[in-house]
Amino acid sequence: MELKEQVREKYGEAALRVMTGGSSCCGAVASSLGCADPITSNLYDSSQTGEIPDEAVLASLGCGNPTALARLNPGETVLDLGSGGGIDVLLSAKRVGPEGKAYGLDMTDEMLALARENQRKSGVENVEFLRGEIEHIPLPDNSVDVIISNCVINLSADKDQVLKEAFRVLKPGGRFAVSDVVTRGAMLPAIRERVLLWVGCIAGALEENEYRAKLTAAGFESVDMEPTRIYRADDARAFLSGHGIDVDAIAPEVDGKFMSAFIRAVKPARACCGPACCNG
Repeated sequence: MELKEQVREKYGEAALRVMTGGSSCCGAVASSLGCADPITSNLYDSSQTGEIPDEAVLASLGCGNPTALARLNPGETVLDLGSGGGIDVLLSAKRVGPEGKAYGLDMTDEMLALARENQRKSGVENVEFLRGEIEHIPLPDNSVDVIISNCVINLSADKDQVLKEAFRVLKPGGRFAVSDVVTRGAMLPAIRERVLLWVGCIAGALEENEYRAKLTAAGFESVDMEPTRIYRADDARAFLSGHGIDVDAIAPEVDGKFMSAFIRAVKPARACCGPACCNG
């Protein structure tokens, strides 16, 4: 099964689990999804979770909280890549206000159904959930002020295309502000592969300098990467031990080399060619 279908299947299962009264990726179901609490838990404070339906919180499969770190202004248009159960879309919609708009893009029918139900329960109207892939965003050029995402870009097998599309749909001067899992430095491929399964629920995390280079190649500037959680060997102990790995033996290879990060970049403003341009 190719990566895209694996992701679709896992996230579809997670959505159905929430809709039947469970949670998506934490607690009792963590081991079955290849996830663990140090990644997905305690990302949103009570002031945020109190604003949205419980199901949106339970469906969260993220590794950060982009809505807390991204600068969102009233009246702006926001796009969440891989919006899942809709938690970050609903929170963003409240911050941009009724004059703004928040789009959520997801390829999983079950997650879209859950997100739309969460929107109905929350009563937030300035939201639209779109079906599609983050490699092919179904929005026009130069139509979005801010792109957010929560631990989804690492799941794509074609990250260059994702970043190219993000650049396309952002307005000149638009902001890229995502949470994602990244790695730091080199390590043995066999160890990296197994730890990434734990860190990202079928993750393909980039090394931090490679991520920077890809953003720059896509046309972005002012690239910045802020670690939000750095994972230690003990964080992965239960998962790795269950896969027959001696955590103590490999600790130097993994300790501090995996992190959730908040990644910022900007699409350059359009060069001004005259008064009409500057006033546009």
